[in-house]
Amino acid sequence: MGKAAKSSRKFAASGKLKQAIQSRKKHQQMQKKIQGRRGTHGKGKQQAVTEADGSEHDDDDDEKEVKGGKDAKKMTVEDFLGAEFMDNDNDAEEDEDDAGGDELDTDDEEEDVADDQSFASVDDLEDHGTSHMLELAQLAEKDPEFYKYLQENDRELLEFTTAQEGGDESDDEDDAMDGDDDGDDDDDEMGEELPILTTSILKTWQKALLEHRSLRALRKLLIAFRSAAHMNEDDQVLLWRIDNAAVYTKLVTTSLRYTPIVLAHHLPYKTLPNGKFKQPSQSAKQKTLQKLTLSYFNNLIHLIPQLTDPDTLRLALTESAKILPYVVSSRKAVKTYLKKCLELWSTGEDDVRIAAFLAIRRLASSTDDSIVDLVLKSTYLALVRACKSTTTYRLPSITLMKNSACELFCVDHGVTYPHAFGYIRQLAILLRGGMKTKTKEAYKQVYNWQYAHCVDFWALVLGRACDAHAEAERGGQESELRPLIYPLVQVSLGAIKLISNSRSYPFHLHIARSMLHLTRHTRIYVPLTPYLLPIISSTLTASGKPKSSTLRPLDMETHIRAPAQYVKTRVYAAGLVEETVFLLAEWLGSGPVHGSVAFPELIVPIIVTLRRTLKNCKELGKEAGMVKGLLERVEDCAKWIDQSRSGINFGPGKMDEVEQWEANAESAESPLGKYLKVQRKSREKRKRMIDKANKGEDEILED
Repeated sequence: MGKAAKSSRKFAASGKLKQAIQSRKKHQQMQKKIQGRRGTHGKGKQQAVTEADGSEHDDDDDEKEVKGGKDAKKMTVEDFLGAEFMDNDNDAEEDEDDAGGDELDTDDEEEDVADDQSFASVDDLEDHGTSHMLELAQLAEKDPEFYKYLQENDRELLEFTTAQEGGDESDDEDDAMDGDDDGDDDDDEMGEELPILTTSILKTWQKALLEHRSLRALRKLLIAFRSAAHMNEDDQVLLWRIDNAAVYTKLVTTSLRYTPIVLAHHLPYKTLPNGKFKQPSQSAKQKTLQKLTLSYFNNLIHLIPQLTDPDTLRLALTESAKILPYVVSSRKAVKTYLKKCLELWSTGEDDVRIAAFLAIRRLASSTDDSIVDLVLKSTYLALVRACKSTTTYRLPSITLMKNSACELFCVDHGVTYPHAFGYIRQLAILLRGGMKTKTKEAYKQVYNWQYAHCVDFWALVLGRACDAHAEAERGGQESELRPLIYPLVQVSLGAIKLISNSRSYPFHLHIARSMLHLTRHTRIYVPLTPYLLPIISSTLTASGKPKSSTLRPLDMETHIRAPAQYVKTRVYAAGLVEETVFLLAEWLGSGPVHGSVAFPELIVPIIVTLRRTLKNCKELGKEAGMVKGLLERVEDCAKWIDQSRSGINFGPGKMDEVEQWEANAESAESPLGKYLKVQRKSREKRKRMIDKANKGEDEILED
């Protein structure tokens, strides 16, 4: 009988055989559980999918589909907007993915197996250099002419010997450490303490990694990293003891920085022209290193929640993203990693949020469409949960999340389309429920922060994907998301019409801002005047004199429903008129309206309505002055455009010449353009002052 390998002897001596057997039994039980679930739910799953596919084109069957997964009356807004009821039929499939995706090899994913035993085969890869040297020596004896040719034309192949000699020296040092480890294992059996990790040991590993990209040194480094990740856990069997905080930090940063470099050297992966990455090609080395990499990745996921230093946390997120091409085959690890990144993206500091988002974006660059779908869906659900409440302090973070998620959804328009279609459809279902039942609870399903932020998010996505300048750069090719603009506009305008009392006007203004953003970027005409002019008219011509109060001005950006004490007060009326007049001016100054050759004709109904409103206004003189100022600028702009088009010699039927004239028109130099420029500067200045006041800056304290 042959002599047992050193790794086998170490494993047997460490007393971890029982733990390995328990882990294998646990894995077998999981397989039986999944097989049983397949047999129980397989038939029902197919029926549910068939029913869902058959009801996509029938509006009446939408409610039945919702009720099939969960009673619609008992569902929250978050359930609807997240479309979580659509996931019930896919639970079995996800379990199969967890099982199938994690089975990298026959027994390659036994996470509880001791690391020194699991990764021992990595050391065998270091012996390939020695065999290569022997082959070169034999070649010099058998075919000296070809060896001379290599000396003249391919020196790098022959100079491998020098590097290998250095590698052998590091291997000898590692062997000495192996001997120490064996001795330590024997000492453990005698009840003595684990070896202490020192800076000198770390420097030895760093030298081997930098100079020779040693896999043996990488294995030892990652075993020590596992000890750092599970340092304070009693149920873990560790091989190193770390007593110094500086050594702990050095170990973590070394593992984070060096591991991607060594893996990229031994297992290079391809990056496609579109930015997506492909997994390393299958090989014996890849198969051997797969488990080492996956164990390190799982330990890193376990360590991330323990990190408190923002710099170290950013480093962990940045470097972990470089490991993703090697671990995307493990669906379980990818899901856990994505969950941790989304938590930091939702709750961390701004720098940490950005680092977490970049890691999520890197994961979405996989060529596996199922992973991309998982990333998009999980990101949207995290955004919906974060938008449940909005305050002055949370609004900047929510805005950052919406902008970053918008970038993620605009990477691949084809993959994004089914997600955007499904989630906009959920907004329509909520709106239809409110229009049919007309109850207080049904109205609350629409008039809430989550609905407003979802509309704004999809306006951002469609505005960026269907931007007129972006499509021009693509050679006039329209985005695949452009067909979704119409349903989003219909849903948004329908939400405005659902409730028309004065307390709901802040919600109307939120939706109008989103539609204004969509209009400005896509250059698609969205009729907002029927929804903005009634706010001005009803406020200025309200019966009775406005009540004076000492209330602070209502911040329209952080409220979707005015408090009861603000109703019929002068401060609320002034805020409404000011915000609505500015939005109306922005809409009139947008490309589809102000840039149109028919601008003088388009504004006729607006001018008539505003004049009638000013005639009937008796109490609010200052607010009426705002409206009058806008009216004068609009009339001046109409005269300016009328004068500009007086010299044209083509009619409305020649659309090519009309579009060319509109493209050459300088809207910024018009009276309305100058008016908007002044208003924007004034609002920005006031916003900066408010932000400083909220932070307590530039306060004047009196004695």
